[in-house]
Amino acid sequence: MPAPRTVLLTGAAGGLGTLMRDLLPAHGYTLRLLDLRPIEGAPDAITADLADRTALREVVRGVDAIIHLAGISLEAPFEKILKANIEGTYNLYEAAREEGIRRIVFASSNHAVGYTPRPQGDTPLDESALIPIDIRRRPDTFYGLSKSFGEDLAQFYWDKYGMETVSVRIGSCFPEPTSVRMLSVWMSPADGARLFHAALTAENVGHTVVYGSSANTRLWWDLSTARALGYEPQDDSEPYAEKLIAEQGDLDPANEAHAYLGGHFVTAPPIWPY
Repeated sequence: MPAPRTVLLTGAAGGLGTLMRDLLPAHGYTLRLLDLRPIEGAPDAITADLADRTALREVVRGVDAIIHLAGISLEAPFEKILKANIEGTYNLYEAAREEGIRRIVFASSNHAVGYTPRPQGDTPLDESALIPIDIRRRPDTFYGLSKSFGEDLAQFYWDKYGMETVSVRIGSCFPEPTSVRMLSVWMSPADGARLFHAALTAENVGHTVVYGSSANTRLWWDLSTARALGYEPQDDSEPYAEKLIAEQGDLDPANEAHAYLGGHFVTAPPIWPY
């Protein structure tokens, strides 16, 4: 697929959106920025609510593709998750369908499978021990449940309307990992931009689900579907491992927060502050 020229980036004021709006232009994209909040330093950014379907039609009109990062990114009461993550994602897909947009990259999450037991064993894991992409979904929160819904919505829009989506089960995308668990699920910002670029340009993706992380020595999941898109991760969390383990100790299988893929989202999920 030729590289889209203009890409709508929803959630552009958020942590991941801020990283991507700095990195994606180097891959050849002109970004149209959308968020519920104004974006400092981006006077052309569009401020709109995903609940406003009329505004969404205007926002998506004329773009070549969409990267959908907007929504609540932590746990929240179901009513808030329903409005922002479930109804909001549906509204965006409907606007995209009505305007003829054919490719969406959906920010799913590892929390869609957060109750999956994490792999045990030596580092690096044998390939057969990595968590496959087709494992049964086991969301760990209402947030994770909304990401499961988003993946199903993407599948439905592909089957019914021929709209292609790459759903990226993102681990943790920060400038550097901040916990021992994150050593296994970290995606460097540069690798995040590489993965989104691959998801925007790969041919015939239909609805493809991939895990989003760097090529970490302590990797827990199978990146083969991401690599099949043309993703070539360049970074590894291992240079941060010695310091983090010295400060925090290694993962303890007896600790429930360490026993599952979703980490502390299983035991004490961080709560959306707004």
